[in-house]
Amino acid sequence: MSPSHAILDPSVLRERAPAKVNLTLRVLGRRVDGYHELVSVVGFAGTGDRLALRPGPALALEASGPGAEATGPEGDNLVVRAAQALAARVPGLRLGRFFLDKRLPVAAGLGGGSADAAAALRLLARANGLDPADPRLSAAAEATGSDVPVCLPGQASLMRGRGERLERLALPRFGLLLVNPRLPVPTGRVFAALGLAAGQTLAGPQHPAASALEPERERLARRLATVPNDLEPAARRLVPGLDAVAAALAETPGVLLVRMSGSGGTFFGLYPDCRAAAAAGKIVAARRPDWWVKPTVIG
Repeated sequence: MSPSHAILDPSVLRERAPAKVNLTLRVLGRRVDGYHELVSVVGFAGTGDRLALRPGPALALEASGPGAEATGPEGDNLVVRAAQALAARVPGLRLGRFFLDKRLPVAAGLGGGSADAAAALRLLARANGLDPADPRLSAAAEATGSDVPVCLPGQASLMRGRGERLERLALPRFGLLLVNPRLPVPTGRVFAALGLAAGQTLAGPQHPAASALEPERERLARRLATVPNDLEPAARRLVPGLDAVAAALAETPGVLLVRMSGSGGTFFGLYPDCRAAAAAGKIVAARRPDWWVKPTVIG
């Protein structure tokens, strides 16, 4: 069975793997273990990858879709690594063959691989009758990657630490336009450009508490605009072509906020509703047909 057909086959278990969007991202310092201390408002888009699982004794992965070739060797894929991390914590875990429909661009600041890994953990939990709150799931998520814990529930959150401390948020729904110029953005070099030594703490960066985030759409957008993505200036210096993406989004009618997600190079625009996001998407796609342009929703 092909991976694309497996996604539609009712005999297998299926999960969505929605794109993670960093609406804000502050870097508070660098920990002694080498990880950066972050605080970020994270939302999940209405678009993403799709993952299916045919339960069985052996672990395997098949990929299809526009981004399939960029998912890398099976052993390095986060879906496989998440399954192995859970199997190490749950004796006798039933595994199986995963079918990944890769729709998101890879290494784009949208947490696609992390969302896929989280979806794999949810599928294995269903296949093995594990409670979604089983601490072994969150432990496997943290062991797999820094963004996997927030992707596991797939709900808007205030994320702290290296990604392991989460506080749920109730965000209003926005129209969302995601734009990626298909330019490689080296995540390691973006973080290195901050120039932080292990154990160094930054006195300046602050972030509002979850309770300070306005529930009303336009007021929240204005509040989010005051809290930057600290990785964006470094990414734009390293990859000057990103400036054109930000400018293109800023010129669209009705846009409330333009920002880079994660370490880039996907930028997003927030809009009052999905119709405004779709209209903006048509404008950007017509001007730059070589870019990946996806109107959707977030909230």
